[in-house]
Amino acid sequence: MTGATRKIVSAMLLGVLLYGAYIAYTGFSAIAESLGTFHWVAFFLAVCLATLNYLLRFLRWEIYLGILGIKIPKVDSLLAFLSGFVLTVTPGKVGEVFKSAILSQTHGIPIARTAPIVIAERLSDLIGVVLLIVLGSAGFASGLPWAIAGTVVVLVGLALIVWEKPLELALGFVQRHPRFGRFEPKLREAVTSLRLLCRPSTLGPPLVLSVLAWASEGVALWVLLKGFGAPAPLVLSVFFYETASLAGALIPVPGGLGVVETMLREQLVMLGGIATATATASMILVRFATLWWAVLVGFIALGILRRRHAVLGAAPVTP
Repeated sequence: MTGATRKIVSAMLLGVLLYGAYIAYTGFSAIAESLGTFHWVAFFLAVCLATLNYLLRFLRWEIYLGILGIKIPKVDSLLAFLSGFVLTVTPGKVGEVFKSAILSQTHGIPIARTAPIVIAERLSDLIGVVLLIVLGSAGFASGLPWAIAGTVVVLVGLALIVWEKPLELALGFVQRHPRFGRFEPKLREAVTSLRLLCRPSTLGPPLVLSVLAWASEGVALWVLLKGFGAPAPLVLSVFFYETASLAGALIPVPGGLGVVETMLREQLVMLGGIATATATASMILVRFATLWWAVLVGFIALGILRRRHAVLGAAPVTP
């Protein structure tokens, strides 16, 4: 078993234990009663909305590849993008650089050239989520601290990327260092790509796609709550989902496990007035429809890609 596989299996086991603990704490009979009234078509719709999220983010991935002048067959591009979901349960989703390793092995594209796309994706995701939180926090004071914190992180990140002097100083230090000097050319290539992706003139379309993508998963939570007959406003549901997702992204735990679940459940109960059993069941279902469905899609895409490219089947794919 490879290191990546062990991490995935460990995260899955952690998820099972975590959800089991929530069910035990809430009460199995109460959860079962809630699920007994649930309209399962809502779960199907939630999975469809999560899939829409993936497709919108794939369009963003294609935009980024185009900016860098990288052209590969659309089928391979889609499969490589979805394969990155295999490591969705890594902290901050940094494991999605896995797709750069795939492109390196299947099309000979240097990892240093495409890995900055992952950073650009996380940045546009962060901006998109913050915008949704700001919209949802209108007239809802508890959401303002999250919006402010996220905005600060975004502004600092953009400043560090766009402001050339600090990066040049850092690259100069790396170049002069006896142990790390050999990495300077690849780092410089990565920084050049990152600057191209994060220019103000190129942020627009990816940002629109990010907002739509993450709004779709917020709507998925609302659909699930409606499946239970819970009186949850759409804007509030999106707000709860985005704040929980932001917390899970900022705190370095696999897939935000424990952080997203706890925050989402507590917001639904304390702020949304949702019954505890319904809130717990909705939280578990939305995580299956988004997080764990993404991991499954990643494995399916990687399996198809291995059949198309024998080089992936001959050796483990490592970032």
